[in-house]
Amino acid sequence: MTTNAPRIVALLSGPDQKGLVSKVSSWIFENGGNIIHADQHRDPEAGVFFQRVEWAVEGGRSVEEDAKAFRAFGDSIGMKTQVAISGHKPKVAIMVSKADHCFHDLILRWKAGDFPCDIALVISNHETLKEVSENYGIPFAHIPVTKETKSEAEAQQLALLKQNDIELVIMARYMQVLSPIFLDTIGKPVINIHHSFLPAFAGAKPYHQAHKRGVKLIGATAHYATADLDQGPIIHQAVANITHRNTVRDLIRKGRDMEKLTLATAVSRHLENRILVYENKTVVFD
Repeated sequence: MTTNAPRIVALLSGPDQKGLVSKVSSWIFENGGNIIHADQHRDPEAGVFFQRVEWAVEGGRSVEEDAKAFRAFGDSIGMKTQVAISGHKPKVAIMVSKADHCFHDLILRWKAGDFPCDIALVISNHETLKEVSENYGIPFAHIPVTKETKSEAEAQQLALLKQNDIELVIMARYMQVLSPIFLDTIGKPVINIHHSFLPAFAGAKPYHQAHKRGVKLIGATAHYATADLDQGPIIHQAVANITHRNTVRDLIRKGRDMEKLTLATAVSRHLENRILVYENKTVVFD
C-alpha cells in the first residue's frame, strides 16, 4: 500500500438490511481501494444502520471520480451517503462575543495543526477581540447586534459567510441567538458550545441556575445549532463535580475548562467526518 495515497471517508446511514457491510467493502475492493478503517452501528429500536469507512485510493485512480461514484453507489443501496476527500480543508468562521477562552483555545489548537481546516474569519458583536484576532492573522468583522437591528446584522453576517465560502460556523460563546431564518439560509453546520449539561439549565446564565438549584454536577455541551434554542443534536458533553462550598464564580471557573475541551472535541470530530446526524441525535464514531 502506498502510504501517501489519497483517502476517501464515507458516512452512510439508512434502513438496516442484510449484507450492507459486504456490499460496501466489495465495492471498495472492486474499485482498487484499500480499507484503512471501518466502523458501524445499528440502532435496533429504529432499525437504522450507520457506517463510517475510510479507504486509500491507489493505482493512480482519480479520487474525485471515485468519491462521486461511491456516492452514487450508496444511493443505489438505499443509504444516505456523505463523502469527503482527505486533504480538503474546509473554511471555518468563528462567531464570538466578549468571552475569549474558547476563542483562544480553538485558534491555538488550529495553529498547532490539530484541526484540518482554514479558520478564515471571525465575526463578533463586540470589538473586544478585534486586536487579538488580527494579531493571529485572521480577518475580524465587527457587526453590532441589537433587538432592533438583528435581521439587518444577520443579513450582513450571511453575506460575509457566503463571500468567504465558509463551510462550518463555530459559536465560541457567541452570546446571541441565531434566528431560524439565519440557520435555514446558511445551509451549513453550526456548532455551538453551551455552558451546561443539556438539557438541564438551557438558556441564559446556566451556572447561576445550577448554583441556585444546588446540583452536584455541572457540565458543558457542544451541539449543532437548530431553530430550537439549545435543543440541537448533541455532539459531545463533559461534567465536573461541585459541592456546596462552590460559589457561582467557582462554577464559572471550572466550567471554562470544560467548555474549551468539549468544543474542541466536537470541532475535531466534525472536521474528521466522524459524525452522523439522524432525527435529533448523533452517532459519533471513534
